[in-house]
Amino acid sequence: QVHLVESGGGLVQVGESLKLSCAASGRPISNYVVGWFRQTPGKERECVAAINQDGGGTYYEDSLKGRATISRDNAKDSAALEIRTLEPEDTAVYYCAAAWAWNPPPLGIRAEHYPYWGQGTQVTVAA
Repeated sequence: QVHLVESGGGLVQVGESLKLSCAASGRPISNYVVGWFRQTPGKERECVAAINQDGGGTYYEDSLKGRATISRDNAKDSAALEIRTLEPEDTAVYYCAAAWAWNPPPLGIRAEHYPYWGQGTQVTVAA
């Protein structure tokens, strides 16, 4: 199975940008759809972005459209999520996840569609 490790989280100021990275090992990341989820206390994980295996298909949650870019580098077994113009509402633990198949919303953005998860990285946006 694929093993995922996120990095790049931290404390940032409102309006700044942040790039989260996801490193895969164990299996080629090219086999998987990659999704980025975030979770805040008391709430369910929500998918904020996803990308299919060859990078030709992407999804963005409405609040990130226009200020986020999901990408992948299959040769380096990695994926990334860059978020620009960060807002306090972006504060959350961000998770990288992998799924076998690409499906359009709502199926493809459900957490249960993704069997493989990283440990998460905290992003805190200070007002």
